[in-house]
Amino acid sequence: MERRKVGILGATGMVGQRFIQLLSNHPWFEIAWLAASDRSAGKTYAEACRWKLDTPLPKHIAAMTLQPNVPEGAAGELPKIIFAALDADIARELEPKFAAFGCAVISNSSAFRMVEDVPLVVPEVNADHLALIETQSWRQEKSGYIVTNPNCSAIGLVMALKPLEERFGIESLFVSTMQAISGAGYPGVPSLDIMGNVVPYIKNEEEKLQEEVGKLLGRLAGNRIEMLDAKVSAHCNRVAVEDGHTECVSLKLRTKATKHDILAAWQEFAPLRKFVVGKHLPTAPDQPVEYNHAVDRPQPRLDRMHGNGMTATVGRLRECNLLDWKFVVLSHNTIRGAAGAAVLNAEVLALLGKLDKLGVAPQEPMAVLA
Repeated sequence: MERRKVGILGATGMVGQRFIQLLSNHPWFEIAWLAASDRSAGKTYAEACRWKLDTPLPKHIAAMTLQPNVPEGAAGELPKIIFAALDADIARELEPKFAAFGCAVISNSSAFRMVEDVPLVVPEVNADHLALIETQSWRQEKSGYIVTNPNCSAIGLVMALKPLEERFGIESLFVSTMQAISGAGYPGVPSLDIMGNVVPYIKNEEEKLQEEVGKLLGRLAGNRIEMLDAKVSAHCNRVAVEDGHTECVSLKLRTKATKHDILAAWQEFAPLRKFVVGKHLPTAPDQPVEYNHAVDRPQPRLDRMHGNGMTATVGRLRECNLLDWKFVVLSHNTIRGAAGAAVLNAEVLALLGKLDKLGVAPQEPMAVLA
C-alpha cells in the first residue's frame, strides 16, 4: 500500500509520543505534520518535548517544527489523515474543525465517543460500526469525519468480552480495574500520592467504562447503535504500575457455558480474518485474546507487551459464586488502549478505502463489513 502522509495533534504528550513511536516506521503511514499547544508551536519537536519512551526519538522527528493546533493556514501542508491525542476539552473544540476541513480525524479523546453518529471502535469487536461516519455532516460536505477509540480500560475488557457475548450473551458484568499511572499522562499522579498506595478514584472513569462497553458491544441498526442489553458495574483504581491495566471481571452469561467453551471462544476469536483476505494489518496482533494458564498471570510487567502491546491477555478463569464466571484481563494502556488502537482503526479505514479522496464530497456509500 502506498504510504500516506499523516499528522498528529497533541504530539508532545504521552499518547502523542506513542503515536510517533508506532508510526515512525509504519509501512502505510508517514508522519508529515506535528502540532502542539501555542507554547510549543514554532519550536522543534526536540526542543518542546520531554521524550519518555524506551526507544530513541527519531532524528527526523526531532528536527520537525511544531505547528499550531489549527487547520487554518496549513492548507498546503496539512495532511488529510490526523491522529488526535488531545485532552477532551480541547478535542471538543478542535477535532470538528479538522473534520470540517476534510480530514479523517482518528481520535483517542473521550470528547465524541458517545455521540450518536461517531463510531467508537475496536476493529476486532465492532468494525462494522465504522459505517456511522457516512451520517456525519462533515462527511457529506468534504468527506471529513471523526472516528474514536475507547477508554484505555474499556478496550482490553471488550476484547475479552466480545467472543463471549457472541456465543453465550452477557446478562450482567462487574469489573474492578487496577490502572497504570501512565494512563494519567505526564507528569501524571504525584509520587507521594501513588507510591505504596492505591487511589480508588479516577475522575469520570467508571462512568466512561460502563457507557462505552454498552456502545462497543451494541448492534449497528441502520444509522444508530442499539446498546448492549446488560447491566455493567465498574470500580476504577489507580495503582503504582507504570504501564498495563489489569481488570478483575465477573459476569453472568445468558446461556450456560463450560470452562472449555469459554477457553475455546477466546482461542478461536479471529474476527479480522473475515475481511482481511490476503492482506495484513501491520498493527493487528496475530492472536487478539491470549489465555495464560499460569495460576498467577497475567501480570503487567510480564504480559503487557504480548502482540507488540496489542494483545489482551486473559487468565485465572474460574467459577464465580455470585455470577457465573470470573477472570483477569490485562492490556497495555498506552499502546492497545490508546495510540495503537487508533493506528489500527486507521489501517482498517485504509483497507476500506475511507482514507481516499478526503477533502471532497464522497461519491460512494460506506461499505458495511460482514
